[in-house]
Amino acid sequence: MTGDRLYPTRPILAASVAVFRDGRVLLAARGKPPWEGVFSLPGGVVEIGETLGEAALRELEEEVGVKAKLIGLVAPVEVIEREADGRVKHHLVIAAHAARWVSGEPQTGPEAKDICWVTERDIVGLPMTPGLAGILEQAFRLAAQDPAA
Repeated sequence: MTGDRLYPTRPILAASVAVFRDGRVLLAARGKPPWEGVFSLPGGVVEIGETLGEAALRELEEEVGVKAKLIGLVAPVEVIEREADGRVKHHLVIAAHAARWVSGEPQTGPEAKDICWVTERDIVGLPMTPGLAGILEQAFRLAAQDPAA
């Protein structure tokens, strides 16, 4: 990343992934701003020449050491955070995906300070990034329809 995440001159394209294993989804508490310490899906910025799905799976492995197989695209999430004076502090467009766990036990690291596998009921009350509750609701529905389940 070239450092333009804070006060960007354009929206930043990113991808994330809701990984399912035994009826639970993997969440990671962010280790860096924005939203440090708040639960989110593993993910990050899409690199040149990379599809959204490839980016989601690469970021998953880099951040928490897990490999997964994509089920499909859940939905885009657009996050815009402004300063009091109206300047755009963050503008992210995140393509959220759903996937099935394949291998690897999740590990914490610089980008994921805490990790947990949660059921749909466990999500209530967790501090989460903007828009994540709706994405998780859709991801659980998509995962339930997956014939590989």
